[in-house]
Order: sequence, then structure tokens, then C-alpha cells
Amino acid sequence: MTEHPWIKSYPAGARWDVEIPSGPIYGLLDEAVRKWPDNVAIDFLDKKLTYREVAELVDRAAKGFQEIGVGPGVHVGMFLPNTPHFVVAFFGVLKAGGTVVNYSPLDAEQTLKHKIEDSQTDIVVTLSLNALYPMMSKLMASTRLKKLVVGSLQEMLPFPKSLLFPLVKGKEIAKFPADDQHVTFKQLITNDGTYRPVEVGDPADTVAVLQYTGGTTGLPKGAMLTHANLMAAYNQVKLFGEGDQKVLEDGKERVLAVLPLFHIYALTINMLLGVGGGSEMVLHPRFELDAVIKDLDKKKPTVFPGVPTMYTAIINHPDIAKYDLSSLKFCASGGAPLPAEVQQKFQDVTGCKLVEGWGMTETSPSGTSTPLYGVSKPGSCGIPLPGITIKIFDLDTSTQEMPLGETGEICIKGPNVMKGYWQKPDATAEAFNSQGYFRTGDTGYIDEDGYVFIVDRLKDMILCGGFNVYPRNVEEAIYQHPSVEEVTVIGIPDDYRGQAPKAFIKLKEGADPFTFDELKEFLKDKLGKHEMISEMDIRPELPKTLVGKLSKKELVEEEEQKRAQSAA
Repeated sequence: MTEHPWIKSYPAGARWDVEIPSGPIYGLLDEAVRKWPDNVAIDFLDKKLTYREVAELVDRAAKGFQEIGVGPGVHVGMFLPNTPHFVVAFFGVLKAGGTVVNYSPLDAEQTLKHKIEDSQTDIVVTLSLNALYPMMSKLMASTRLKKLVVGSLQEMLPFPKSLLFPLVKGKEIAKFPADDQHVTFKQLITNDGTYRPVEVGDPADTVAVLQYTGGTTGLPKGAMLTHANLMAAYNQVKLFGEGDQKVLEDGKERVLAVLPLFHIYALTINMLLGVGGGSEMVLHPRFELDAVIKDLDKKKPTVFPGVPTMYTAIINHPDIAKYDLSSLKFCASGGAPLPAEVQQKFQDVTGCKLVEGWGMTETSPSGTSTPLYGVSKPGSCGIPLPGITIKIFDLDTSTQEMPLGETGEICIKGPNVMKGYWQKPDATAEAFNSQGYFRTGDTGYIDEDGYVFIVDRLKDMILCGGFNVYPRNVEEAIYQHPSVEEVTVIGIPDDYRGQAPKAFIKLKEGADPFTFDELKEFLKDKLGKHEMISEMDIRPELPKTLVGKLSKKELVEEEEQKRAQSAA
């Protein structure tokens, strides 16, 4: 129990030491088709596809991919928003024996170029939209890319939207040549679906997905996520929720899938968990607040995984009281720390419990979760999921395990943890300590009940006059101000203290503004003197990452440039 203090906090009926199933990840789709062939699998802008229809498209895509050279060792990129193309191509590539490489449509050209060359991607699946195709066409001329599979939004829309789309979206549609370097998605799936089955071999050794990390320091690295890693992550989340008070029923849930599927959080929690449970996935190409709220009201989703900024936007919508959100059974927040104020207000508005979890790209991304029923501790991201062991090691050497309640680096071990970084043995070795635990780069502690508390990212920690200041503590204090909607805190150079916290704030719509001195007065009893902010900047919007979580990187770069110009 002292080795695994979280066991006593486990939901009734759930077990931490349960056996974690393995196997090829496309087995989830095969099983769903066997159990629920006529269940709706995808609702994309009112176009509905059953599990039987999706499976037929996947088999045809698998044969199409094999005909253009996909097989073991071949890497296929996904440069797509949330459309049925992603689901079909993802499982099609894996059934063909290939490896999926996820690309973000928001990435800069140089980042995309690096990922293509580093991952050895030869084929990319994309759409004939000006926001997507021209970039890949350009990169095909300057990288190792050999072929583009180009889909059309029109082919996945219901009648009459499919007829009206070219008229409404004409300027957004990109033209592309009919040559050997291009295959339309329709051509890819125009076959009988009799692909050549490829044995996965050892699921723990066969890479299913190359998922690139954010690259906040240096170039992005490709985390090698095996079939076993992804199956473990899926099963860990599923088994944790299958206690005596099981909330979700297989074959009966509807998932609002707004998070981008090319991100590991959505890939596992929305798509794999959705498919494995025979759920209907209501796909949104991107987060648009009004469209999301309308679908919450109209399509009655029961599950809505998101990030804190999404929940913040919903609770601050001026007409939120007019919508019925009572269909929601379960909401999960990940990707960034969930402010306690946002959590409580969302629960008050919807009547649905919002639980926080934590994970990383390298953990596929399962890690911890707060039990839906049981103790919920403010500021904690919950307890380790089944089969996962988390320990806190000293910050200097990562060799000494810290006692319960003491802060250090959070380190994790489990069947969900990546095989390593693609073609980077030195970075892989550095990422694991001598006891085989993955070093997360997050500082935190575990309490006597096994609950994990993340204090901050190691690299985000601010050194103020010899004291460690954690931006999350400062942000939590500022979130208590009634006028604040969003806040990000970074460290800036300070002649006296070395570094000092600076707050970037977005106000709620119609909220009363405040001065720097007024905010400091408000924070006086909430922060220590060493934590007090030295500067404040109120802005209409704050930078966010591709999944919508607040981003510090742009603000740090902006401050560095400002100071360099000032010095010059």
C-alpha cells in the first residue's frame, strides 16, 4: 500500500492491478463492427455512417493504400482536420501494415518540413482545401514526399449540403493535377476491399503511430507509440471507469469530438475510446463556440472531452442559460491544468461532473484521472490509471525517490509509455531514469491517498531571488478575480530577483477592468511576497496551442524580443 498508495482511493469495483489487454489497435474497430454493425459511428455535419459502413471504407482504403505501396516500414502522414477521412485513413493505413504520422494543419512550414524528413514520410493524406493542399503540394517539391492522397469535404457531406458546398465554399477549394503524384480519396477506396492482411507481430514492438511532441525546446521529436501502447491507454481509461457505478454504457454513448484527432489526447479519448465502446462520434472540424453549444443542445452528446479553455468559453457564453446541456453524463479535462474556478462553474452550469486527468504524448496519453465517484481533491489531476506506477524522484539526479507529500519530478512507468523517440537513442536514454521510469519534466507530489498534484513544468519554473515560483500557483490566485477569464504567467528577467512573474490576462466580456496596483492588492493575501507579479498585460486574446490550451512559448519569445530591442 505504501508502494502504491492510490489503491485505497480506487473506485469501487475497479482494480489497479487488473490485466491490461494488448493486440493490434484496429482490433477495436473489428470488434465494434461485430457487436454494433448498425450503430452510427460518425456524425459529420449531419452525414451519418454506421460501423458497418466505416469498416467497409477502411478495408477498401487498406487495399488502396497497399496498391500505392503502403506496408510494413512505410510511414503515411495525416494532414487532416476532424472529418471521416481521418478515421477511415487511420485504420486503413494500420490494416495495410503501415505506420501513421500525425501532422497538425497549424504547424509552420519549417516544422512540417522537419517532421516529413525526420519521420521518413512518403505519402500524406489531406483535403482539397486551400488551408491544407497548397502547403503539402509545396512540400512535395522540397522534401522526400512522393504522393498525396487528396480527399474532398464534399464527398463526406449529406445531401443537399454536398451539392451546395462547391457554391458556398468555391474559393476555399484547391485544384490539383491528375498525375502520378496525386490519388483522390475516391480513387483510393474504389475497389472490393480485399486487402492482404498483415500480421502485426509483437504489438509491444510494432509502431502504430509516430506522434510528434510539441517541441517547446529544440526540434519536435517523434514518440514511437506501439499498438500495445495505444491499446493499453484505451484499456486503462476504460477499465478505470468500469467500477460498480459504471457511468458509460457500451453501444449507447454519443461523443462530441471537437478536439483535433491528430492530437494524441483526442486520438485516444475521442476516437479509440469511442470506437472501442461502439459510440457515435459527432465530429467537428474545429472548435467554434456557437456550433459546439448548439450541438450540445440539439444532438444530445453524453460525453465531451475537452481542454480548460473550451469549458471556460462555454461558461462565459452570454446565452448559455438558453441551452439544454442535461444530456452530458461525463466531461473530462486534459491537456493543461484545470483552474478550480472553471471546474466548479462548469459543473454548476451543466450539472455534469467535470473530472481532470493528466497524460503526455509519450504516455499515449494516459496517466492519471480523478474518480468520477469518490474523492475529488482541488488542484489534483487524480490517481494513476490501472497498470501505471508514478513515483516522485529528486530534481537533480532523478535517482532518489521522494517521500509522500514532497515535491520532485513526476516519473511514470506502464505499458502505455512509448517505445522511445524515433531515431534518437540519446534523447530516449535521457528521457528515462536508471529505474526505467519516464521523466515527465513535470514537478509535483503524491499525497497519502495516492493523489497526484502537478506543481508546474520544470522549464516553466521561475527562480525569484533563490525561491522556486510555480506559475500555476500564481495563475490559480489570479483566476479567483471575478473579472478574469484567462491568465498565463511567465518569468521575465528582473535586475533584483533574477526573474519575476508577469501575468497576461484576458478579461470576461463586459467585466470591469482593473489596474496593476488593484490586482496586486487583490493578490496580497493569496500569494507570498516572492510570488507577487512584477508586471501585468491585459489583452483581448491569449495565444493557444493547436488543441486550444493556453501557450506560454509565444509570450516568452515576445518578451525576449522586446528586451533585445530595448537593449539595442
